[in-house]
Amino acid sequence: MLHTDAAFRKPREIRRHDETVREKSSAVGRSGLTAAQCSTAITSLLSLVPGRFSSELGLVLSPRRPRDLFLWFLAAILYGARISGSIVVKTHSEFLRRNLTSPDRIVNTGWDGLVEALDAGGYVRYDFKTATKLLEVMNNLISRYGGDLKTLHDAAADARDLETRLKLLGKGIGDVTVQIFLRELRGIWPKARPTLSPLSILAGRDLDLFSTDGGGGRITVDWLRVLWKQAGVKGKTFSDFESALVRLGRDYCRQRRTHDCPMREYCA
Repeated sequence: MLHTDAAFRKPREIRRHDETVREKSSAVGRSGLTAAQCSTAITSLLSLVPGRFSSELGLVLSPRRPRDLFLWFLAAILYGARISGSIVVKTHSEFLRRNLTSPDRIVNTGWDGLVEALDAGGYVRYDFKTATKLLEVMNNLISRYGGDLKTLHDAAADARDLETRLKLLGKGIGDVTVQIFLRELRGIWPKARPTLSPLSILAGRDLDLFSTDGGGGRITVDWLRVLWKQAGVKGKTFSDFESALVRLGRDYCRQRRTHDCPMREYCA
């Protein structure tokens, strides 16, 4: 639990932030922290826990970098299975090493070649299933959108339609994969507005950033944006904040690993 700093005197702008927090929090459950305490917790989180998963893979997500956008989509498919993150990183690296960096190249390598690449990366548990999934998804991406994810985004009527179109690329693309993919495209694709991961909600509750399960609703995303803007962390993005919450929820909160949690002193 955070402790109030007795020596902290709130200037006028911080008082206004507190009023905003209290007003916004009524929609999702009142936070037990002051605005200053929320900001301290968020700043500490981003200094102690890695942010975006795409950055970990050496990718820079931008509309001007379609190759990186595609490689992030590939990574989201790999992350969507119940498998360790380290295996995903290794497998993704193996795809790059084999130059499997576009829908056409993945299709042309064939099922056997994909199984070989997946096995080389340690993705053995789901190799056959994932090879089949990748071929279906890439063939549909090519036939429907010319192999271009931006074309898919532009064709979508709104955020919900974008998510539906991604899922229709193949039966192996579900809610989890779509959420992973679009989470790091907030602010990059206008229609990328997924709900929060249950893991980020769990971590947010444990940090007392909000005191409700939030239902994963978009209103909870708006609430986190209020806290993020208030924290003013330089050199990081909202996606870094959201991804750090996911990591914290996955690696510590879900497992109740409090003894070595980097944020244990902030836990509610």
